[in-house]
Amino acid sequence: MTAGNDFDLEAAEPTLFSALLTPHRSLNRTGFLLVMACVSVVSFAAGIACLMIGAWPVLGFLGLDVLAIYLAFKINFRSAKAYEEILVTPSELRLRRVSHRGHVMEFAFNPLWVQLDQVIHEEFGVERLFLVSKGRRVALASFLGPDEKASFAKALLAALAAARRGPIYHPIR
Repeated sequence: MTAGNDFDLEAAEPTLFSALLTPHRSLNRTGFLLVMACVSVVSFAAGIACLMIGAWPVLGFLGLDVLAIYLAFKINFRSAKAYEEILVTPSELRLRRVSHRGHVMEFAFNPLWVQLDQVIHEEFGVERLFLVSKGRRVALASFLGPDEKASFAKALLAALAAARRGPIYHPIR
């Protein structure tokens, strides 16, 4: 097939379920700059105090802690670029996983045969979700919290049930 003639599954079939899962980040860019400014000011003030009492080597180490916090936040923000897309139609369940580096992994399942396996902890709730079909087991929604995983699993199970029921035909009267 050529690029211009690709079959578009979404246009041919109704979408029963569609979700875009992204990691939660509670700190935006403005918050990051504010935290880094506060850490820098506190570190600089502590460094000046140490310099005044004659402990001048401490000033350099206090600069290293600001650098370490900065790098930790940058790594955290880079991992926030990862996401998962889930699409359920009557004939296919498609999972597209994109890593923070841009690596794409795509999985396609038949919704009639796929099962959603849940690992549930008595105290914490849903810990892990897996799509299982024909000996293949694919982890799903790993960066969601337990309550979010439970809600997502409920919605996905409802979509799979709808796909198994098949299309609803209304007779013409």
